[in-house]
Amino acid sequence: MDQKILSLSADKKTDKLQRYLQTVKEAELVNLITKVAVNGKEHGALLRAIFKGSPCSEDAAVRRRFAVYKYCIEFVESGDLQREVAAEIVGLLMLEVHQFPAPALLELANLFLDTVKAGNLSSGKSLELFPNVLKALSARETLVYGNGDITGEECKKQIINSLCSSRWDPKCVIFLTSMFRDVLLSTEELQFVAEKVIRLLSKVDLQEMPPLVYQLLLLSAKGSKKNILEGIINVFNDLDQQLMTEEKDEGSLDLIDSTLPKEQLRQVEGTIILHIGFAVKFDQDLGRELVKAGQQGDSSKFLCPFSIALLLSVSRIQRFEKQVFDFLKSTILKGFKDFQFQQGSKFLRDLVPQPPCVSTLLLEIIKNSVFGWDHVTQGLVELGFLLMDSYGPKMIPGAKVSEAASGSPSQQASQLGSKILLETFKVHEPVRSVIFEQVLNRVITKATIPTTHFIELLSDIVLATPLIMQKSSSKLTATFDHLPDLPFSTVQGLLKALQPVLKINVSVRDNVILVLRKAMFSSHLDARKSAVAGFLLLLKNFKVLGSLSSSQCSQAIGASQVLVDVHARYNSAANEAFCLEILGCLRRCLSQQEDIRRILYEGFYEVIRRNSQLARPIMHTLVAQLKRYYEPEPDLLPPLMLEKCITAQKELIILLEPLAHLLSSIHSCVSWYKERSSLLQERGMDDNDDEYYLGCQQEIDEIMESITRRMIKCDLEEFELDKSADFSLSSGVGMKNYNYAVLVMGVCEVLIEYNFSTANFSKSKFEDILGLFKCYNKLVDILKEKSAKGRSSGGSKAYRSLLSTGFVSTLLTALFRDNLKVREESLSVLRSNLDFMRYVVGIALQKIQQLKETGVTDGPDGQNSEKMFHSICEITKVLLWRYTSIPCAAEDSGKKDKGKNISLLCLECLVQIFNTIQLHYQPKISQFLAALDDEDEEEAGAVNVLEKASSLITQFQRSLRIQLDSGEDEFNSKESVLLVNILFTLYRFLDSSSQQFVQMLSWTMKICKETDLEDVQFCKGIMTLLFNMHSLFKSPVSLLRELSQDIHGHLGDIDQDIEVEKPSHFRIVNVKTATPTVTLLVLGQSAKVLDEVDWLVTKLKTQLGSEKLLGDGGSQAPNPREPVEKAIILQLGTLLTACHELVQTALPTGSCMDTLLKELTKMYTVLTALVKYYLQVCTNHAGKIPNRLEKLVKLSGSHLTPQCYAFITYVQSIQSENIAGDKKKKEDAAAVSTAKVLRDTKPIPNLIFAIEKYEEFLIKLSKKSKVNLMQYMKLSTSRDFRINAASLDVALQEKGSDEENDQSVSEQAESQEPKKKRRRK
Repeated sequence: MDQKILSLSADKKTDKLQRYLQTVKEAELVNLITKVAVNGKEHGALLRAIFKGSPCSEDAAVRRRFAVYKYCIEFVESGDLQREVAAEIVGLLMLEVHQFPAPALLELANLFLDTVKAGNLSSGKSLELFPNVLKALSARETLVYGNGDITGEECKKQIINSLCSSRWDPKCVIFLTSMFRDVLLSTEELQFVAEKVIRLLSKVDLQEMPPLVYQLLLLSAKGSKKNILEGIINVFNDLDQQLMTEEKDEGSLDLIDSTLPKEQLRQVEGTIILHIGFAVKFDQDLGRELVKAGQQGDSSKFLCPFSIALLLSVSRIQRFEKQVFDFLKSTILKGFKDFQFQQGSKFLRDLVPQPPCVSTLLLEIIKNSVFGWDHVTQGLVELGFLLMDSYGPKMIPGAKVSEAASGSPSQQASQLGSKILLETFKVHEPVRSVIFEQVLNRVITKATIPTTHFIELLSDIVLATPLIMQKSSSKLTATFDHLPDLPFSTVQGLLKALQPVLKINVSVRDNVILVLRKAMFSSHLDARKSAVAGFLLLLKNFKVLGSLSSSQCSQAIGASQVLVDVHARYNSAANEAFCLEILGCLRRCLSQQEDIRRILYEGFYEVIRRNSQLARPIMHTLVAQLKRYYEPEPDLLPPLMLEKCITAQKELIILLEPLAHLLSSIHSCVSWYKERSSLLQERGMDDNDDEYYLGCQQEIDEIMESITRRMIKCDLEEFELDKSADFSLSSGVGMKNYNYAVLVMGVCEVLIEYNFSTANFSKSKFEDILGLFKCYNKLVDILKEKSAKGRSSGGSKAYRSLLSTGFVSTLLTALFRDNLKVREESLSVLRSNLDFMRYVVGIALQKIQQLKETGVTDGPDGQNSEKMFHSICEITKVLLWRYTSIPCAAEDSGKKDKGKNISLLCLECLVQIFNTIQLHYQPKISQFLAALDDEDEEEAGAVNVLEKASSLITQFQRSLRIQLDSGEDEFNSKESVLLVNILFTLYRFLDSSSQQFVQMLSWTMKICKETDLEDVQFCKGIMTLLFNMHSLFKSPVSLLRELSQDIHGHLGDIDQDIEVEKPSHFRIVNVKTATPTVTLLVLGQSAKVLDEVDWLVTKLKTQLGSEKLLGDGGSQAPNPREPVEKAIILQLGTLLTACHELVQTALPTGSCMDTLLKELTKMYTVLTALVKYYLQVCTNHAGKIPNRLEKLVKLSGSHLTPQCYAFITYVQSIQSENIAGDKKKKEDAAAVSTAKVLRDTKPIPNLIFAIEKYEEFLIKLSKKSKVNLMQYMKLSTSRDFRINAASLDVALQEKGSDEENDQSVSEQAESQEPKKKRRRK
């Protein structure tokens, strides 16, 4: 039969073929097609013959064609055909589609619809035909559809709508999406199709997602790119959230097996990110839409691990690199700023939910990237370095290094960059070398700017993976070659960070030693200092066998991976020889500059403490150095040869030997030896070098005793120092005398510490201490007197005490808390000297301030964080007891000398201590509070921080209440201000939602309401405390309104004829404190509230832009923005009433007036922003104007704008009077007065412009909303000019009386005209 049909089709005439086909039944024809197609031969020719013999002019032929089409579609979908055969059949069917009449086309289209609805698509090959069917349909002018006639284009739309509205089998989604690529779609149709596919994306199997997304990306070439991208991102964000929820509930008993395999999901996400990255390479519009979606949309909704990873992948494309990283950088910083902004305001926290933390999202990406996301890691590394480079510490010329404030957004962004690099380094081996090299390059090349953050990152990397660093020997060796050229602080940090590597890599260590030896002989001082510090670091960490273990020395390598020790490779003798060789190098430093010697002396104690077997050569070196300056004759005065400690360089006299530091180092080493001996005795161990140490100790004790005895006998004249001596730093003699004085003071301090530690509470020893202090104190008084007299000729450097922090803690405890009867007599010697007591507390204050500013202190263990914390706890206990036991008032009443109050000094120390704890020891607050009550550290974990902090706060509240109740005559302003400062720090220890916080806020409010004091500093402190606490509890706008009324009442009205009632909400506000103190605080807090409102309005605009537009008919769905809108209007309304009071207040010229004008400008700017938002709402048909806004506009028109113009008139009149007064005082002050007028009146045009801008947008909103908002606003004449009637009458009278002299006056005016013009300028 097939041959018959083929032979008939060979004829040019088709009559015979047509007649023959009419005799063939459809079933036979179908069987024939099946047979031929399965064999894979002549199937194309057969189909062409059938179509040739079935012209569409005959109904039977059309039905035959349709039957063939129907069967072929089913046959192709069955999967029984070879791919090539199926493709050829579909190709033939596509060529013949346009021959069908319209009804047959419609029937064919419905056939496809039924096939999709039934889910009978197995291969989807037949769907290639459907676009041609739709195209042929749309080409028909009219066709019958349903009960009427419609155009072909409209019919196509109906079919597409029907197809997208029907249920799709998940297996068919990919085929259908691919099919729509070939269909000509309108924008609406494309959006409809895209939404349908995106809805089904989450329902298909995970392995089906990448090909489906690929088809979606191909479909996006037609348009709707933004919707497709956002849809994909939302789907995977939801899947991530689902996975996180399942992981959180993992321990639940009711949990069924996880529906989402994590590893498979991450691999699918990685594949899809790769697909989108490739698509962006070929379609840059897709990339632009992706970046735009992040920039213009709501970032809190857009940002998720998947979207950020996608952006990082796209950043590899050069065209989008800068855009992506700029967006991510700004978003990260904005996220931290917004978080900090919200944390400072209860009002914002209640209104706006906390957005997802950007840090968490980025660190989540790093975890996910282990599942084959290699295309994301490069972006992660670049982002990490970008954050560290952009937001790390900066160097400001002529100032200290500008470290980002602790916890500031910039610092958090820099720390995030460091975390990204560290975590990426840990999990991705391919980028390790890149990260390591880049960090080292930045440390070396950025020597002129701070690199502490990069050194900290390097330290973290080395500690995390020290053995991996073994592979980077060449890079480290190249880096160390640059050591002599780097700043001293950088070298110190770099060597410390790389210490674990030096322990396990011999070649690197040898290279470091070689470089340090060369640096020792460098001509640059910094290079030599670096060499000394480097050698000391090596001595600390390369222990000779027999030294105390690292745990006993409070030193660990810091990495669990390092199981190798130097001793495993080298015997004891070799290791000891290595250390002794380094010591030999360091001995050469004893003839170098004072800075280098001081580093050496301070470092020797740390070396002995960690490497105890080196104590013998070090102590020998130190004692030998001391003997060079020690006078051995027991009766000669002075005992030290100070002239050898200084040297002359041209006209300069400089210090060469820091003798006091040398003595301090010797004393620290001896103290270490005594502790070590007692430790060994407790363990029943013997020291092989015990005899040597005993002999050395005895020799040192004799020298120290001799120096002490002779120093007490010495007068200042013995050192060529007396009150008449010159101490200015501008002359050689003065520099010599100053250096002598500093040396003697330092020696006295070291001897005080030595004698106390060896005194064993001996009365005679304590008398010696007072003798030494007397010498020290004389020099302090002389230097103070000379510096006070000669400030202009060059002051002296600030002197830093050489007492160790641990000793200060011990001494304070003995002076104030030691109650043993046996020691009472000896301690009374020291306690009777109030100057000595003040001195000790003053040194404690100096040490704590240094710790607060730098995180470390001078002296032994000054860099040991644990020991410093322990010392602070001890000092706090003592000072707290001293202040509460002996109040300032009690001390003043019995005090005979004029020295500073000790209790007040204690209070100053406590202020600094609490700030230091808050700044450097935040995680240890519970231990700190426990230590104040003498509780063990083990119990600190169970400490209730709220209760402890509340108890501490109550103590200081009680002290402040006593001060306030003492009356104005006995009121101690300084003490009260310090107490408020302490409370200001301590309230941060409380949770703002706790009952203790509420109680403290109520107490502060009560103080402000009931206290009637004219002390400006106290008022400023307590009001600042009130505002800060109130913001964390609720919005302070009602507080601002009451304070504004009080200010208005006390200062009076700008209209002198109006008498203002004097409300007394807060008695702390009075004539003296109202301006500028309280006024500026109120205005500052108002500015903060306006910033919050402005932030909320910006959030609303972003939210509105990301919402779908409502139809013109409007929807009755509730407005999700309404709570925020309501809160904004209430805030502005209340604040507006506060401004209403202030703007009518007769403020004096100066900061208050200028600040009020600026805040009024800001108020109108925020009002304008709110009006613009509602204009956007009306434009988008997303709602209508609420009645609350009308009331706010009415309030601004009646209670603010008229008063603003009146206030402007008042300001200008006040300034005119001031200028007139200035002119009378100085004839040549015209230019100065003019400049002052321009400067003072600058805020006024800004305010008028802001008011007019506000009114302009009110007019626009009125037109858009059909609500007349301008009915509440009244135009003022102040904006252009004002006519003063009285001045006009006087001018007219003068004109009439001078009319007869008009000519002469005109000539005179003409001759003086240039001069007048210059004066106006």
